[in-house]
Amino acid sequence: MNIIINGKEEQMALQEPTLEQLLAAYSLQGKSVIIEANGQIVPKEKIGSTTVKEGDRIEIVQFVGGG
Repeated sequence: MNIIINGKEEQMALQEPTLEQLLAAYSLQGKSVIIEANGQIVPKEKIGSTTVKEGDRIEIVQFVGGG
């Protein structure tokens, strides 16, 4: 399926088309992230049940600490 991730068109083959699987594909599961799907912020508790569909626009913001 073709989706847009952080402004870049990507072709993904996910076992289960969920945001949780998308995070796993990018090795981001368990990390502090905020996900916006099609203009709506997805609550953390809904990431596992939110499906990804052809043409979706996903923004992933990861928090990075440092000093």
